[in-house]
Amino acid sequence: MKIGKSVLCILAVSVLSGSICLGYEDEGFQWWTSAAASFEIAENWKGTFGQEFRLGDDGGNLYYEHSELTLTYSGLAEWLDIGPAFRLVYEKDGNDDFKRENRPQLNVTIKGKVFDLGVSSRSRFEYRDRTDKEDVWRYRNKVTVKFPCELTALKLKPYIADEIFITMNDDNVDRNRFYSGATFELREGLDMDLYYMWQASRSSGEWKDIHVLGTGLKFHF
Repeated sequence: MKIGKSVLCILAVSVLSGSICLGYEDEGFQWWTSAAASFEIAENWKGTFGQEFRLGDDGGNLYYEHSELTLTYSGLAEWLDIGPAFRLVYEKDGNDDFKRENRPQLNVTIKGKVFDLGVSSRSRFEYRDRTDKEDVWRYRNKVTVKFPCELTALKLKPYIADEIFITMNDDNVDRNRFYSGATFELREGLDMDLYYMWQASRSSGEWKDIHVLGTGLKFHF
């Protein structure tokens, strides 16, 4: 079992280092940073409030911000989380004006373990109520694999994830995100997430890539 975990750790380190190197081959990158707080509401109910900021042009231009409130119910089964969420988005358009989008969501997450790996599959159904474009429904599925090891003195816990986006008006995959990162505990009740993300998005029949360095803080109450 220890040998198997060591192999998984080596693979995780290879993926992390390879992905980060890939990110800096591009002409520029984006920096996404977030902070969230989770708290118990009642038995089997948890609430989470978070904010995220995205900076483009090599991390120097704020073009996107969202605030999000999520409710999660885990009382149906150990392997299932379900709950509604609402995200308020402000994103710049071509004229550098911030446009508002209301985005109610429903999240359904199946989780478990496969060969000591922590595996989850989150399905998200969201309605995009946009001020300057047609309103649309979108489906997102994010599969995350957490490795059963801790790296360096910080006890980094590596993971990889992949997320697809399907706009339900045309039933086509129009975005894909691949994540490679690690979480660790800064202190009791406060976790840090560091990750690299490659995103491919389809626009006007063409696929465009961006590379992202991401940081996230999460408080647990």
